[in-house]
Amino acid sequence: MEHLDYRKHDAVSLAQLVRDGEITPAELLDAALDRAHAVNGKLNAITRYFTEIARERANGELSGPLAGVPFLLKDLGQEWAGTVSSAGSRALRNVTSAETAEVVQRWLDAGLVVFGRTNSPEFGIKPVTEPEAFGPTRNPWDLSRSPGGSSGGSAAAVAAGIVPVAAASDGGGSIRIPASWCGLFGLKPGRGLVPSGPLVSEQFHGAAVDGVISRTVRDSAAALDCLVGPDPTAPYHRAAPERSFSAEVGREPGRLRIGFSADSAFGEPHPEARAGLSATAELLESLGHHVESVACPVDTAELAADFLRAWMVKTAANLEEVRRTTGAPPESFEVDTRLLAAVGRHVSGPEYVSVLDRWHEHTRRLAEFHSRYDLLLTPTTATPPPRVGQLGVAAPVRAAGKAALTLRLSALLHWTGVVEQQARNSLKYVPYTQLANLTGRPAMTVPLHWTGDGLPIGMQFVAPLGGEGMLFRLAAQLEQARPWSDRYPDIPVRSAA
Repeated sequence: MEHLDYRKHDAVSLAQLVRDGEITPAELLDAALDRAHAVNGKLNAITRYFTEIARERANGELSGPLAGVPFLLKDLGQEWAGTVSSAGSRALRNVTSAETAEVVQRWLDAGLVVFGRTNSPEFGIKPVTEPEAFGPTRNPWDLSRSPGGSSGGSAAAVAAGIVPVAAASDGGGSIRIPASWCGLFGLKPGRGLVPSGPLVSEQFHGAAVDGVISRTVRDSAAALDCLVGPDPTAPYHRAAPERSFSAEVGREPGRLRIGFSADSAFGEPHPEARAGLSATAELLESLGHHVESVACPVDTAELAADFLRAWMVKTAANLEEVRRTTGAPPESFEVDTRLLAAVGRHVSGPEYVSVLDRWHEHTRRLAEFHSRYDLLLTPTTATPPPRVGQLGVAAPVRAAGKAALTLRLSALLHWTGVVEQQARNSLKYVPYTQLANLTGRPAMTVPLHWTGDGLPIGMQFVAPLGGEGMLFRLAAQLEQARPWSDRYPDIPVRSAA
């Protein structure tokens, strides 16, 4: 299958071609690999290939709703027994997983043909994908810019037409941020819907969840349908959805009450993000929805602080767990990771419990909002895609921090606040996504705005708990009103010679 034909189909369509006998999984795998080899040298979206495993699987007996469709896993979690999942870190780049994550097993059971892993920042801690272990991933729409993170490799691979849908995960916006900056659809499921086992019962106190990034709404629905179901290792079970998410696509969403806001602790967003928000509100009104401007229902400054404090503690825990299990020396980790971890270690137990208690206060405020409105609308990101390297820690701060680590003066990093300020500098590009994570609510980004320079900025919708079906219904309506799946970036390809 030639690429121009391959990219016309989404995953649901490719699976149908396989069922109808019009193409084989092996031929689809060849098409995906050909495209990967043509553009990955420019993008650095894929960091590890499982070509032989994939060929054996494609030539074997496959069953399931997405049988035969080429697929990529993210290099963060999503363990597959016998393969390496490095979390973007030098410390883990040669460590083979002993077990398979439940989400990966369910994707395999759906018949997907996994042939590689996509790039991720170390431990997924940044909103851009620039790990020292593998180098930066570049945005297919502008190779000088980042696709975002932490699922940046997956977003770049989908936007470039390597695969129609790819695995992702989201602990602070890591599905929605790269989908926004790559012109794609991304939905973060709500808490408790997707399994996290068997290695952990839930990720980041339920704030993090696995999912996908896709070109079409129905692909995200089909991929999520494959994941839903009880997990014996989960701390609790959510009630099953009323119907499959695939069945929600195409159903009328009804007249929704939608409040929109661009409030954040970091001031006004970029004019293009503001323009996209206004245009989206007008589009929604034209579709019959009730739309009005609202104040953000939570204290955005407190939310940002509560997210960052917990994020730094989680980074410290990740680093210590890897050191304990692998014996990796401190130098195996990036300086930026070590700086965040150093601050995280100085957060006291009572302080951390207070942070988590405030997560519940944010949840209460958002629930009050959802008693009056069906959805909260914001820009997904506050800016167009940043340039590669733009969100890096300033060189003087990094040098001073490295010296403090060497001299064992990590307490100084905590009390001066310099590391936290650097983290806040990154968060100002992406201040809108963390609310859905801390509250455990489902949220999606829809590619509804493009800048004058042809760069995408997504629009985010946050639903109440259990609102995934509503999101899919609205997304499908928006997809029909403002189609985006036929937009493709012009990427210089490697010559076949």
